[in-house]
Amino acid sequence: MNRILFMGTPVFACAILERLCQEGYTPVAVVSQPDKKTGRKQLLTPTPVKSCAMEHGIEVFQPENIKESAEWIKSLDLDLIITCAYGQFIPEAILNAPKHGSINVHASLLPKLRGGAPIHKAILYGEKETGVSIMRMVKKMDAGAVCHMRKIPIEENDTMGTLHDKLMRCGSDALMDVLEDVLQDKAVFIEQEEAQATFAYNISKEEEKIDLTEEAQKVYDHIRGLIPSPVGYVMCKEKKMKIHEASLAHRKSQGEPGEILGFDENGMLVALKEDTLYVRALQMEGKQKVSAKDFANGAGRNLIGTILK
Repeated sequence: MNRILFMGTPVFACAILERLCQEGYTPVAVVSQPDKKTGRKQLLTPTPVKSCAMEHGIEVFQPENIKESAEWIKSLDLDLIITCAYGQFIPEAILNAPKHGSINVHASLLPKLRGGAPIHKAILYGEKETGVSIMRMVKKMDAGAVCHMRKIPIEENDTMGTLHDKLMRCGSDALMDVLEDVLQDKAVFIEQEEAQATFAYNISKEEEKIDLTEEAQKVYDHIRGLIPSPVGYVMCKEKKMKIHEASLAHRKSQGEPGEILGFDENGMLVALKEDTLYVRALQMEGKQKVSAKDFANGAGRNLIGTILK
């Protein structure tokens, strides 16, 4: 029986934990970030990985600072640590503790898109494909040697949400491709080309603002790269308008970039450079998310001709 410790926090990591349990590699313990208060009532909510671990009867530890758990982790006499979107930097004393070291499931084709938002940024940067890398964990962020990759295409209508779900499945498959080899020290790890590295840092508040004067494909990539979270916005008469669903019409518009041209059965038409954007669902500041049709029946009709900035 292999002694594996799994470290992860969000929904994405749950798919990895579930697959480990299904395939007979149930971890001896799970480490996740501390619970956080969520929602209007600020209820203390377990992380998705904690909930998943508890369903499988696995003991969960949630240290505020993982550095303080080094001695406990060493005492587990581990064969391997597997991490996926854990959320804290893990010191080398922990990474080197298991017999076969530590590996990470990262949602990009390394060395591209190192960092905490590789799925968002793959779309934002206009990438045509992405995937999952299985890598050695080292002190430097996502810089460890890679033993396996699985690639998937990024479709024209993919959002961060749809790509996230595809990569979850891809990630668990990629791990299973090589896990037994890693545990038998048969996996071949190849160092990354540092000169080719790009970075996918977490989405900043500034990046949530969409510039409708950019080239049309770039605008569309920006919008869909932020759906369903954190959701990008434009300014409409000094109020934020979040764009929850959109597509390119693939037809030239006569309006000024950002101009609301009108409404039809496909949504609210907004002029871009050399194309037209269909906004299908939106949310005005302080209001609920609505379809473009409902928006048109309310305040929307009076906004035709308005320039969104």
